[in-house]
Amino acid sequence: MDLQGKVSIITGAASGIGKACAIEFARLGAQVVVVDINEPAANSVAEEVGGLALACDVSDETAVNDMVARAVSHFGLIDVLFNNAGVATGGNPLTTPVDVWHTQWDVNVMAHIYAIRAVLPSMLQRESGYILHTSSMAGILTSQGNLTYAATKHAVVGIAEWMAINYFDQGIRTSLLAPLGVRTPMLGDTNSAFAQTAAGPIKEPEEVAQQVANAIAEERFLILTDEIAQTWMERKTNDLERWLSGMRRLQAKMNEM
Repeated sequence: MDLQGKVSIITGAASGIGKACAIEFARLGAQVVVVDINEPAANSVAEEVGGLALACDVSDETAVNDMVARAVSHFGLIDVLFNNAGVATGGNPLTTPVDVWHTQWDVNVMAHIYAIRAVLPSMLQRESGYILHTSSMAGILTSQGNLTYAATKHAVVGIAEWMAINYFDQGIRTSLLAPLGVRTPMLGDTNSAFAQTAAGPIKEPEEVAQQVANAIAEERFLILTDEIAQTWMERKTNDLERWLSGMRRLQAKMNEM
């Protein structure tokens, strides 16, 4: 898809990957709706890209429906939906409170469903549309030390794959962004031993935004931020028992940090 003139919603666009993609999409000619729960930061990004800032709690379906309606009223029907907002609080099944599980599920998973429900009908009528989902390599492999994040990001992978299979022939294109470490507020101290070990090669948001834009232009499903991710995926697929053993060794190493 050519982003020139396309109305594009990006959630979690006030910082990190979302902000970098808002800037890149605008550079390519898109009309960008900058969506974030942080309204002042969203306003700042929207001003920078000449877009529309909309504050929204994406875990609330009513709020998502209202946000999409306001975006359509301002720019017209949505061509591109980028479900990028996410949170990464949590830990293991014994210590993570159940309400944290619910919060992560609502933000990391249900927000994608709410937004799809809001934009997909008009896309199907036009037989044209693009929906992107930010997961993580944690959703394809796993996440050291954070079951909550790994489980919800696995669910995002499932949503994206299902969409790519079931709506492709109706003109809807789907991409899945599965980054390794990216220098964003979510990752925290990217110079820490933990981040350097668990997150893999750390990229800048601007580099990831270029990778996302390239995938949209090619209408390619999987967006990896580093070639090593493909190698790790193949190792898991080719010999799951060996991969699990290696991940246990990595976890033991991290426990000593």
